[in-house]
Amino acid sequence: MIILKFGGTSLENAGRISKIIDIIKEQQAKNDRVAVVVSALGGVTDDLIRSAQLAAKGDQSYSKIEEQLEQRHLQTVRGLIPSKDQSSVLSHIISELNDLHDVLHGVYLVRELSARVLDFVMSFGERLSAFILSEALNERGIAAEYLDARQVVKTNDRFGSALVQYESTFELIRQYFENRSDLQIVTGFIGSTMNNETTTLGRGGSDFTASIFGAALQAKEIQIWTDVNGVLTADPQKVPEAFTIPQLTYEEAMELSHFGAKVVHPSTMQPALDKKIPIRIKNTLDPSAAGTLIGHTANDSPLIIKGLSSVDDVALINVIGSGMVGVAGIAGRIFGALARKGINVILISQASSEHSVCFAVLPHYAQKAKKAIEAELRLELYERRVNRVAVEKDLAVIAAVGENMRRTKGIAGKVFQALGKNGVNIVAIAQGSSELNISMVISKKDLSKALKAIHSEFFLPTAKVINLYLAGTGLIGGTLLDLIAKQTNHFQNRWGLQIRLAGLMNSRKMLLREQGIDPTKAIDLLNTEGQAAKLKHFIAKVGELNLPGSVFVDCTASDDIVNIYPELFSMKISVVTANKKANSATYDFYLKLREAAKKGHAVFAYETNVGAGLPVIKTIRDLLTSGDRIHKIEGLVSGTLSFLFSAFTGEKPFSALLREAKEKGFTEPDPREDLNGLDAARKIVILAREAGYPLELEQVEIQNLVPEEAANVGTAEEFFAILKKHDGWFEERRQAAENKGCKLRYVASFESGKARVGLKEVDPQHPFFNLSGSDNVFVLTTDYYSERPLIIRGPGAGSKVTAAGVLSDILRAAQFLAEV
Repeated sequence: MIILKFGGTSLENAGRISKIIDIIKEQQAKNDRVAVVVSALGGVTDDLIRSAQLAAKGDQSYSKIEEQLEQRHLQTVRGLIPSKDQSSVLSHIISELNDLHDVLHGVYLVRELSARVLDFVMSFGERLSAFILSEALNERGIAAEYLDARQVVKTNDRFGSALVQYESTFELIRQYFENRSDLQIVTGFIGSTMNNETTTLGRGGSDFTASIFGAALQAKEIQIWTDVNGVLTADPQKVPEAFTIPQLTYEEAMELSHFGAKVVHPSTMQPALDKKIPIRIKNTLDPSAAGTLIGHTANDSPLIIKGLSSVDDVALINVIGSGMVGVAGIAGRIFGALARKGINVILISQASSEHSVCFAVLPHYAQKAKKAIEAELRLELYERRVNRVAVEKDLAVIAAVGENMRRTKGIAGKVFQALGKNGVNIVAIAQGSSELNISMVISKKDLSKALKAIHSEFFLPTAKVINLYLAGTGLIGGTLLDLIAKQTNHFQNRWGLQIRLAGLMNSRKMLLREQGIDPTKAIDLLNTEGQAAKLKHFIAKVGELNLPGSVFVDCTASDDIVNIYPELFSMKISVVTANKKANSATYDFYLKLREAAKKGHAVFAYETNVGAGLPVIKTIRDLLTSGDRIHKIEGLVSGTLSFLFSAFTGEKPFSALLREAKEKGFTEPDPREDLNGLDAARKIVILAREAGYPLELEQVEIQNLVPEEAANVGTAEEFFAILKKHDGWFEERRQAAENKGCKLRYVASFESGKARVGLKEVDPQHPFFNLSGSDNVFVLTTDYYSERPLIIRGPGAGSKVTAAGVLSDILRAAQFLAEV
């Protein structure tokens, strides 16, 4: 014997019921005997309640709901049974609905709706659906009988949530099934008193009915058919990566259900648990899926935590007072007062000092609970032995559940670490001595992020997700997207890392998608589907998404974006930037950024600010970490100027070389940005600060190679015409250096607290002498590298090396977020 229970979503319409019939046929072929328990058609119970409530208020619109219910049930019959065989079935349905009409009309006349009458009204849903299914089965040649469970399920008279009289109920069920071979289609949710008054079994009532029948008939399995593939590791609406849990113990299922997971309700499992009958959760829409098996024991599972569930909106009541310490009975009085007011407590946490006790309730009970406790402890409040009863709202509860948590060291720490590194604060914690459940109260706005963070930590340990927001889709940003797309498999296979592009923007458009944006299509999607770019709105939406492992990447030269870094850090979002304006702004702002990142437990990575992908900043940091001191920094920090002065041999005038470089794309669109020295000055400021010196940009001596009269001309041709007139000056400087056996280089330097960028004559012993091409070179003179300075050389410009450097910073941020 197996029991099949089908919920309202499985009975949504005639098409769904046809699927049910196919499932029943298949189960009959596999098993000796089958019994079926059904709920009302999807949404019907709610409609019945609403119609009764409207009638009790004297609102005649209840009759419209009646009409809709009639049409829906008649339409379902017509979709399942041929016209020639519909007459008797339709007559029965209409007769039942006439009885319903009489009851509702009576409620309307007397303007009163008792719990007893409401139970009777609600019973029509299951009575109609079970009858329709039994007739549809008979039509298809499957001998079936309609069983009104009120005949055999006996309860007390606590209408709305009646208690089952198990001894008499089990006996009646066994007697009924003893001499019946036809398939029984049983009404779920309903029963009756010993006086045959209709009752309902409360929340999860149809599941409860299935469990009762399973226990009475010693079924080998109870199957609950719904619209999901079993019990999932988390709510898929909040955690898209959630997957089906193959097996759960009864205790695990109860814990998950208590905290909001869509599992069988705890009380409904009890009859099955007592008889050790397994319960399987299956999907009507995907019958081939294995589902979840709930049993007395579960096979060995590698999962330490089986599932996450949550109560999405709670209030926390905190009772605080030094007079509670060591006083017996305070907790009993608090919870006794709540019980007398019918207030259910979701979670309890008490400090070992006994100075405070807090508990979570549903928000609509918060003020009622506060008043009940204040009334109970009025003397203690008056005498200041209890300081206050405080209410905190807009909170949520997360529960991490799993049998393997028992006696496994470090699980709580791992959970808390996953939340902490994603900036989720824990307000209260509760864990039972069974170690089956760790429950945490957090801010409601952090719920989705917290669930994703814990889920990623425990269920996807080899697939850490980094949610990326990219500002700037130009040469560097576009190349970065190409790199991410090409390296996706490498990141997954080598590092267990998924980089998900959650948003991007440029100066014109912005686009955000929580589920991710394909990097190969990102710029096209931005142009076709993006909204008008508004930086404040973009950052606000990033905050609303509140995704774990968030990293903001700045591939712009925007001052406005730099100014929002502190806000990003406050939202626990890491920043990777190629924009050197942040670190070369005022020294106070430089310090503010680091303090904000530290406070927000976020990464601030900017290796590409100097030397593109060269490890210059990292090397300086490593030297300082090892106790070294940096005394002098010299650098050819501009790839453009390195190219120009290495090629400036006298064969061509300087202006001609610059024009050639511009045509090859080696310069900025406006070459004056390369020649004015400001970019080089920003870089030496950053290096000096990284070396521990509080240098300001205004303190850098800058040799501007742009002739004064060319500074403000409008076109490139006007600029080159003026520059050509100064070729003689450049040639004189080159010739003077050559006469000394030296070469001209545009050098950024810092020594003894002074910084300069400008032309310098270097002799053959200098590391800069033999430079060719557009490479950057950095020379560090330190305590450790005093006689022979440390030299770093390589490509210091170009979209590929810069994008690669940005990507390296993203990976470092990912490593931090995975390990902190």
